[in-house]
Amino acid sequence: MEVRVALDTDRLTDLLRGDAELADLLGTCEEIWIPLFVLAEIKAGFCGGNQRHRNEVILQKFLAKKTVDVLLPGRETAEQWARLFVQLKRAGTPVPHADLWIGALALEHDLALITRDRHFEKIPQLLRQ
Repeated sequence: MEVRVALDTDRLTDLLRGDAELADLLGTCEEIWIPLFVLAEIKAGFCGGNQRHRNEVILQKFLAKKTVDVLLPGRETAEQWARLFVQLKRAGTPVPHADLWIGALALEHDLALITRDRHFEKIPQLLRQ
């Protein structure tokens, strides 16, 4: 069975900090996607931190793996985002906009999202790990 996942910012941070259990899990995946918005949040963290160069080296090494790529938004992502926004607004359970984009990308590409962020529990159609 093919395992295709997207990483949320919290779990990519865990991985970059040396989470061996997560690294083992990702080693079983055929495709690992980093949503553009996750990459932006990670880079913002690097800019605000004091280990920017070290973190960039670790990130670039991870992104160079043949099973890892950056997931870019497109028109269908905007459609997914809009549907999620209305769904959550009607339910009275808003989610931060960056998380909406991440969720929209995961849904669009039928990916399981690896996250610890409880915001994503408000999106029942989203597969999470």
